[in-house]
Amino acid sequence: MAQDLLLEIGVEELPSSFVEAAVRQLPDLLRRRLAEARLEHGQISAYGTPRRIAVLAVALAEHQPDLDEEVVGPPVRVAFDSEGKPTKAALSFAGKIGCAVDELTTKKTEKGEYVAARRIEKGSPAEELAPTLLRGVCESISFKKSMRWGDGDTAFGRPVRWILALLGQSVVELTFAGVASGAETQGHRFLAPAAVPVSEPAGYVEKLRALHVVADVAERAALMNERLRAAAAEAGGELIEDDFLVGENCSLVEEPNVVVGTFEESFLALPERVILEVAKGHQRYFGVRSKDGKLLPKYLAVVNTARNPDKIRIGNDRVMRARLADAKFFYDEDLAKPIGDRRADLDQVVFQKRLGSIGDKVRRIERLVRQLGARFGLGEAVVDTAVRGAALAKCDLVSLMVGEFPELQGEMGASYARAQGIAPEVAAISAEHYLPRGADDATAPGDAGALVAVADRLDTLAGCFAIGITPTGTADPLALRRAAIGVLRTVMAKGWDLSVRAAVLDAHAQFEGVELELDGDETSRKVGGFCHQRLRGLLADELPQDVVDACLSAAADRPTDAKLRAVALAAIQPEVRALAGEVFKRAANIAKEAPKGEPGAPADFVDEVHASEQALFDCLQALESQLAQAGSAVDYPDALAAIGRFAPVLGQYFDDVFVMADDVALRENRLRLMRRVHETCSRLANFNLLAKSREK
Repeated sequence: MAQDLLLEIGVEELPSSFVEAAVRQLPDLLRRRLAEARLEHGQISAYGTPRRIAVLAVALAEHQPDLDEEVVGPPVRVAFDSEGKPTKAALSFAGKIGCAVDELTTKKTEKGEYVAARRIEKGSPAEELAPTLLRGVCESISFKKSMRWGDGDTAFGRPVRWILALLGQSVVELTFAGVASGAETQGHRFLAPAAVPVSEPAGYVEKLRALHVVADVAERAALMNERLRAAAAEAGGELIEDDFLVGENCSLVEEPNVVVGTFEESFLALPERVILEVAKGHQRYFGVRSKDGKLLPKYLAVVNTARNPDKIRIGNDRVMRARLADAKFFYDEDLAKPIGDRRADLDQVVFQKRLGSIGDKVRRIERLVRQLGARFGLGEAVVDTAVRGAALAKCDLVSLMVGEFPELQGEMGASYARAQGIAPEVAAISAEHYLPRGADDATAPGDAGALVAVADRLDTLAGCFAIGITPTGTADPLALRRAAIGVLRTVMAKGWDLSVRAAVLDAHAQFEGVELELDGDETSRKVGGFCHQRLRGLLADELPQDVVDACLSAAADRPTDAKLRAVALAAIQPEVRALAGEVFKRAANIAKEAPKGEPGAPADFVDEVHASEQALFDCLQALESQLAQAGSAVDYPDALAAIGRFAPVLGQYFDDVFVMADDVALRENRLRLMRRVHETCSRLANFNLLAKSREK
């Protein structure tokens, strides 16, 4: 009969990120161990709080199935020497299987003759396997940082205090980190501190709930959000939602309770983001907004116990007040100095040791902005605004506020600039040029801000690639992937026709007096290839992968153009795209044998022209005329739709006409026609890849 299996490791308080990591790992760790043990099971669930991590497998099989399988070992030539005597490889394989060497057989495979053996094992009961299995799970949990304590050699996220291990109603006896397993758990440290017996795994979550511990992370987050919203409403406002704070607070408590705190209204003179960052960054508090959208002088603290809320509130208010007072001091001191006067200080801040200071970077961006503005065809007023904004965009990096709260870079510069009377459109660039910061962020809304955002990232990409700094599979310290994605997303959102390689050449040219390893052409080639891969990923998030590959294969240097072609191709019915892929792939293969020269009219080479051949020739001429007019993006839907309509004509031609005719002149003309078809249609997309993708 199947029984549930439960493992709970009780610990000293784990950091929030440690809890999240363990809950993420545990199901796979247990699933892998059960698979290795050949034990069938039902659903696996993981639980976690600061004081415990746990995993539960329901309906675990009572017994392993017997094993009877053939195992293939090393090649015969490796297992036996020239005299037929077994080598170490044969002895090792026989020992692994548990048989004598003379019991080994041979097996012929496609790769040659191999040694084989039959492994027969009688299945063991789950209760015998469970101790080793669960100990293996305990030992496999990894943390960002582990610690050792006492005289033990075991490393774990925090000291282990108890272990609950049950298979059905029986204790799974094991020892980990010097702690022996049992059938007891512990409740909330303050509200239910005594050890409590657990009779069976099925009642585990409910048992903890009665002990003021909400073990399920999703349930705890939902309860916390419910209580936060209720507390905000009771305080006369609405909760300011923050996914980061939800995640952080959820794994800092075992039972979420909310305490409402207050601070002096005078602090509301600070920028709203500063107040929220003080609450969030230092204390993990939520903000509250009034019904009309104004920030209230209140905050919400998630606490582990509602006991003595007034005492908690007094302490929290004291800390919040001190933090806000510090922020007010930073803000007043920063405002006392004109934001533009900080530009000289940027020369003392290193951007990259070989590429110079932040001041050097700003000067390069100013020059690059003018060149890019001309490439994009932006008006003089927009470019001038962008240049003025670029000069100030990094100045807040040397402010006191950003020194304390780095995540406010850009926003503080914009705030200070506006407060000091700088034109709003110029001030906004300080914040906008950092957009998008992440995958879910919008791009810079203003043209001037977007222009500086592109110039800033292109400077980073060109400089880093030119001195040999490129991302690896595990490291990207200067966030070059994010920079490339930021450039691509911004130009596509604005609809700007950017040539990546031309823009990188412009950026490379700004590094006057800097010793670079790569010239402009090589740098632009490498950055272009790097951006190609990022563009492929971005477009594939929205469009079919084969469509994206077909369009990028034709041309990928102009992201906006590539996206518009891909959108237009994706709008064609899938079955039409499939047919186009098949017939154009065939045309491309045949075209490889075409001699030089242009195709002539079919009637010049054969007395009786087949209707399908004449139709193909006429339709191709009409298609070429239509595609020649597709000089702007708005024509792509019509142009690609025309290619889609042309595909059946080409398909009918292949059904009715034999290209490789005996007559040399006729054959060569048909081959030239195939080349013309391929060259005409592949300018917008490499349709061959549509068929190739479908075949996979």
